[in-house]
Amino acid sequence: MKQLQDLAHPIARIFLSVLFILGGIGKLANVEGFAQYMASGGLPAALAWPAILFEILAGLALLVGFQTRIVALALAGFSLVTAFLYHLVPADQLQMAIFFKNIGLAGGYLMFFAYGAGNFSFDNKNKG
Repeated sequence: MKQLQDLAHPIARIFLSVLFILGGIGKLANVEGFAQYMASGGLPAALAWPAILFEILAGLALLVGFQTRIVALALAGFSLVTAFLYHLVPADQLQMAIFFKNIGLAGGYLMFFAYGAGNFSFDNKNKG
């Protein structure tokens, strides 16, 4: 059981980081369109590049378990902000599914904030 628990952290980091890494990379194909989408939620379009870089870099940091608690807290906040600004549309079932997905993701990121990266991470490479 202990071995499975030790593997759960890196597997969860992979699952939760790939959403941001691939999401950020995907936005590179149409930064202008993403900037317009951001503006539709009330955020300045000028934040498109910082948001894209945040998604990619925070996703990579979570993937390798670097500064995991800080990164996880930021990802939880990002997930909650985007849920409420862009996906809270009660009349649209798809948007509500994405809204609750983001809420669930925030919960997963908060677990990493609370408990850290676990084994097989940069954060724990020097721990015994």
